[in-house]
Order: sequence, then structure tokens, then C-alpha cells
Amino acid sequence: MRPTLSALAVAILMFALGACGDSSDDKAQATVCDARADIGKQVDQLKSLTAATVTKDAVTQSLDTIKNDLDDMSSARADLSSERRSQAEAANKSFTSSVKEIKSELLISLSASDAKTALVTALQQLEASYKTAFQPLDCG
Repeated sequence: MRPTLSALAVAILMFALGACGDSSDDKAQATVCDARADIGKQVDQLKSLTAATVTKDAVTQSLDTIKNDLDDMSSARADLSSERRSQAEAANKSFTSSVKEIKSELLISLSASDAKTALVTALQQLEASYKTAFQPLDCG
């Protein structure tokens, strides 16, 4: 009867420990991967804009969401393992740099039609930057 009670006690203990939840690294990785996926969604929405459909509100809303996602990634980095932290930091830094570069290019004074065309081109460049920055980030 004792071996059965011991086995039951071990099973209950394992279940209790398993129910404690994910490690802080796992939670941080989930946050980073969720943010990465949302950034991809926002980039796709921006890339789909054309000179005829682009609006300041649409661009601003997506860029604000991307900024929030990058902030979430940055906050979660401290809880990642060192390798994952390095990947997330490099991706975040690279993509943030690209976003800033694109924003600065758009501040050049252009006519309204040229500005829309430049914006669409910049948003397409953003997709390439996203792929380059976040492809190495392990979310699989």
C-alpha cells in the first residue's frame, strides 16, 4: 500500500509543480513572439496601402502599434535567456533604426503626390526591414 501512496504523492507533486505556470523566460518569449507577430501584421497592413489609399491616420495608427510592440519586446528582454535576449535586442535595434530612418526620409519636403508615393515606397522598405530584423528571432 505504501508504494501506491508514494507514487500518488509524487504524481500530485509533479502536477502541482507543473501547474505553477511557465517560467519567466517562457512568458517573456511569448511576449516577444506575440509582439513580433503583431508587428508583422502591422507591416502587412502598411504595405497594402497605395498612393490612392494611404492616410495619415492609417499610417499613424499602425506605427503607434508597432512602437508599443517594440516597447513590449524591450520590457520582456530582461527575462529572456542570454541567447534569446541577444536575438531580441538585435532585432529590436535593427528594426527601430529602420523605422527612424524611414520617418526621417519622409520629413523631406515633397509635393502631396510625391509624398504619398514616397510613403508607399518607404512602407514597402519597412517590410524588407521587418523580415531582415525579425527572421533570426526564434519563435518556432
